[in-house]
Amino acid sequence: MTHTHTGTHADARARVYDAVVVGGGAAGLNAALTLARARRTVLLIDAGRQRNAPAHSMHNYLGHEGIAPTDFLAIARREAADFGTHTAEASVVAAKRGADGIFEAALDTGAVVRARRLLLATGLVDELPDVPGVAERWATEVLHCPYCHGWEVRDRAIGVLATGPVGVEQALLWSQWSADITLFTHTAPLPDDLARARLAARDVRVVEGRVSHLDADGDRLGGVVLADGRRTDVDRLVVAPRFTARLGGLDGLGLETAELRLFGQVAGTHVVTDPQGATSVAGVYAAGNVTSLTETAIGSAAAGLKAAAALNLDLITEDTRRTMAAAAGPAGGGGV
Repeated sequence: MTHTHTGTHADARARVYDAVVVGGGAAGLNAALTLARARRTVLLIDAGRQRNAPAHSMHNYLGHEGIAPTDFLAIARREAADFGTHTAEASVVAAKRGADGIFEAALDTGAVVRARRLLLATGLVDELPDVPGVAERWATEVLHCPYCHGWEVRDRAIGVLATGPVGVEQALLWSQWSADITLFTHTAPLPDDLARARLAARDVRVVEGRVSHLDADGDRLGGVVLADGRRTDVDRLVVAPRFTARLGGLDGLGLETAELRLFGQVAGTHVVTDPQGATSVAGVYAAGNVTSLTETAIGSAAAGLKAAAALNLDLITEDTRRTMAAAAGPAGGGGV
């Protein structure tokens, strides 16, 4: 049973958790599980806006191949709760470090929760190309990751909507799963001679011109329509979203962020961390897509464990230092 954080605002302010984990996807849940198993007091804040929610299934997650995201989350939440993780179904609207060094997170429920450490697993926002029909079919018939969906759409007619240089690379990549690939140049620069030769070597067709909208055949994707009226049949469309770290309400922490570039194109922004998940702000850790924009669910879960382990060691180091200082006494000697 999930332990839901309840009580008065005064109760919430009085309690100081060892760690507050913000974000209830694979990274956040595995971080919460790891910390709870390390006998830490943990509050998981989950707004329930998981990025893969529209998808029918998850793939390349050993032991859970093909599981529905909702089923995976239900299992993971139950496991985290079994070890004592508390959960608040809420969003963070503001966060800061208090004068006493304790982090405070104000929630949209009106509560304020406090913790010695924060672990951010808030994921990212997919900013989709502004083409009518794309957003409505996102994660079902409009895709971006062949390792997530390629097997399920193998040998289908697949279109690739180019919005920058990465479009050529996407078309070449997806040609591993289907011999019927069409690259729509849309708003991207036209492929140069070398790019066209590479595409031809993989039998990728190139259709020049700006895309107007997606055409539905009943309730299914039927084709791509260009501004001049030309139509090309496709079963699926591949796009390149801009991946932006989800940091709403966390501006007060002053986290360092950076752009991610793929093939000369800005793919998005992410939180900068060291290999263990420590951010530029002491005491704040991050894991999953908020820091690694192209990570899959299994990689995010692994990153959640790694960041949680680093956070736990950080707390042990702090507690050890405090105990030693107390034992030494005010004069630093502790003698008779």
